[in-house]
Amino acid sequence: MPTLVRHLTIDCHDAYRLGQFWAAVLEGTLSDDDRPGDPEALVEASGSALLFVAVPEAKSVKNRLHLDLQPQDRSRDEEVERVLALGATVVADHRTPDGKGWVTLADPEGNEFCVERSAAERASAGG
Repeated sequence: MPTLVRHLTIDCHDAYRLGQFWAAVLEGTLSDDDRPGDPEALVEASGSALLFVAVPEAKSVKNRLHLDLQPQDRSRDEEVERVLALGATVVADHRTPDGKGWVTLADPEGNEFCVERSAAERASAGG
């Protein structure tokens, strides 16, 4: 039987607050056991689970691992606007005039992630 990735673990300062942000982004749920001030928060969403763990040190360099999000029922641009409204910030915009590309964002604690085109957008553009 293969080994599975149970969840991705992300170091942070405020596990509950960051868990709330990512639960909203992924339209998932924060574990019923998690409370403000807890050292861990678990977000479960369709096809993924993220575990946020409080650590004392601040983020100091670019992530070596990041999430690439692909919206299912929205366009990439609609998803970027939705996530910005939830508290993300734009790090870099890699969208091109022909509709390709992605947007690199940061969550409230500065962890980078990208929003790519939806499957429908890729299909309508021929890939």
